[in-house]
Amino acid sequence: MAKPKPDTTTTTSSSKSSSSWFFSFLVSVLIIPVAAAVVLYLLESFDPASLPTHKFPHTPVTSPRVNPRLLQESEMIGAGKLFGPEDIAYDAKSGIIYTGCFDGWVKRVTFNDSVVHDWAFTGGRPLGVALGRAGEVLVADAEKGLLEISEDGMVKLLTDEAEGVKFKLADGVDVAADGMIYFTDASYKYMLRDFIWDMLEGRPHGRLLSFDPSTKETKVLVGDLYLANGVVVSPDQTFLIFCETMIKRCSKYYTQGDRKGSVEKFIDLPGMPDNILYDGEGHYWIGLATANDDLWDLALKYPSIRKVMAILERYIWRPQFEKNGGVLAVDLEGKPVAHYYDPVLSLVSSGIKIGKYLYCGFVFRPYMIRLDLDHHAARTTS
Repeated sequence: MAKPKPDTTTTTSSSKSSSSWFFSFLVSVLIIPVAAAVVLYLLESFDPASLPTHKFPHTPVTSPRVNPRLLQESEMIGAGKLFGPEDIAYDAKSGIIYTGCFDGWVKRVTFNDSVVHDWAFTGGRPLGVALGRAGEVLVADAEKGLLEISEDGMVKLLTDEAEGVKFKLADGVDVAADGMIYFTDASYKYMLRDFIWDMLEGRPHGRLLSFDPSTKETKVLVGDLYLANGVVVSPDQTFLIFCETMIKRCSKYYTQGDRKGSVEKFIDLPGMPDNILYDGEGHYWIGLATANDDLWDLALKYPSIRKVMAILERYIWRPQFEKNGGVLAVDLEGKPVAHYYDPVLSLVSSGIKIGKYLYCGFVFRPYMIRLDLDHHAARTTS
């Protein structure tokens, strides 16, 4: 008796159905999204530029002493009253700290008891602050320009353009002993709310400037800077130090002597700098918005990665790589002395030693922090 042939119809049909399902899944989950991403990339008009990677630090920048618990070991100052205290200026005679906040107010914080007072309303976004020579306070306001605030809180615009180009992001400011005001315009193209686009585009829109109160003249001292940020006058008044956030560097600009008008590197940094302040005791303190990060470093090196980040920023959400923000103390020669940071901190904008405390400001956090250096000073690394 002949054996019946096996029925392969069901098996074949099942195999075809399984293959069809797998192909449909592959198309819907992988091929279509990838194809859509490629089309979106090709159609995106944003065109990042190559950065001068030869200016980037090529060896790790380290400090002999560190404290990696900056936030954990600090106390909050002005919690809920200081919204984004970006820069810090301390008047030792009155015991008052000045800072500019996100709500448009330049505020006073008393050193002894940390009481916060609204002092002067700029109507913009005050960033850099510096004490003048006759009781006034100079403010680099991201939206208004360079401002002067009198002792009684009256706000006056000094300048908002240079060489016919308006400031889009007035940022850092300091005043020399002769009254000359030095400041930065981080970008003449992008405003503060769009600063990430300046970084993603990677073109030098920043400027270092001066304003002479006696002549009312505004000059561009150095152009083509990569997100020009903090600026400070040297103790001997012969040069400035200014920060470029994107290339992680502080540079000198000579204002006196045979080298007047020339620029040279001061220090390469272990992260992206914001403000730089001098403590009167032989140290500069540099706010680091974020420490070095492998993903950010790749993005800075390759424009194509920044274009992808721009697409995510525009249509979805840009991953946040910023971490280990803090403050780096360096000596007068630009050698690191101490590094204070915390893994959870980002967008630390300023730091300065006042008495036995390290005060730090932020771009967005609703408070300052104060670290007792007698108890929590950075320690020598092994």
